[in-house]
Amino acid sequence: MSSNAPGNRFLKINLLTIILLFVLILAGGVVRSTGSGMGCPDWPKCFGQYVPPTSISELPANYKQVYADKRLAKNQKFAKMLDIFGYSQLAMRIRNDRSILVPEEFNSARTWTEYINRLIGAITGIFLFLTAIYSFKYWKSSKLIVILSVLNLVLVGFQGWLGSIVVSTNLVAWIVTVHMLLALAILAISIATYHMAKVNGRYKLSTKPFIAILTLLVLALSILQITFGTEVREKIDAVASHLEGSYRDSWTSRAGEIFSQHRDMAMVVLILNVVLYALIRRTFNRHSLQQQLMSFTFLMLMLQIVTGIVLSYWALPPYAQAAHIVLASLVFGAQFYLLLNLYSSANLQGAGR
Repeated sequence: MSSNAPGNRFLKINLLTIILLFVLILAGGVVRSTGSGMGCPDWPKCFGQYVPPTSISELPANYKQVYADKRLAKNQKFAKMLDIFGYSQLAMRIRNDRSILVPEEFNSARTWTEYINRLIGAITGIFLFLTAIYSFKYWKSSKLIVILSVLNLVLVGFQGWLGSIVVSTNLVAWIVTVHMLLALAILAISIATYHMAKVNGRYKLSTKPFIAILTLLVLALSILQITFGTEVREKIDAVASHLEGSYRDSWTSRAGEIFSQHRDMAMVVLILNVVLYALIRRTFNRHSLQQQLMSFTFLMLMLQIVTGIVLSYWALPPYAQAAHIVLASLVFGAQFYLLLNLYSSANLQGAGR
């Protein structure tokens, strides 16, 4: 019992980290959908305080100019970095973006929304750190668990910095997509290390290769669909900015071809998941983890389609935006874990890992 205690702690902490990552994605979706990204204009403090203000009376008279200047200085540094990597045109766009100079008005609700998001991010970071520490228990048996756990800690630090750039640069399009894909990568690594510790290195394809290939294809399409989704959101942000927030019910119709691609891809993803669901039901018994994962995936997928319909026909309500992205992440996580379990040792098949 005692000899395996570090391993048990690793599994518990890793599992809690995975849950926190989903909560963090939800919190990020709430921040994005409510426009609360600049609710705290500085970092790591919020308006220079560890606990943010609740009233504008707690701020100095010139607070807007102070934080606008800080934001401008931060973006100038980012533009210099882009120049170094050869993205001169993007760097010039950021330098010439006059909207960056527009001071942010204090809004208590947005400030606390962003602050709670940061708190969840900080707690998640602590658990990722603990996961990395306890992963060293596996150094002799599986160095990959250690390497991936430490890598995840580095990635989440980079993700935090990238998130600040997302809001500071007025959501530069490609950075939003990279930010979302990096979140999925961090989630995937946490799921992979949890699974590797569970099966203790015992891997063997425990089903027909076609099912594994189809699962991989469905997973790839889900990632592509999420990418399309971020691009749709970027396009809608541009439309909303152009219309100055008016005519909200027409934003999706003005998003253009990328919205149509996202909608059509949803049907392809649904059809392939139906096929995969049928194959999983034929191959595994109803109590197996594989069938439970596929049932969960299908449920999340249907709920995601419902939120997509709500977004399209009910003028993009913020609650549906946040739900849509977290459901997409849950679908991705379940599909990825299903793929990993298709390669588990045959004698572990259906054991309810």
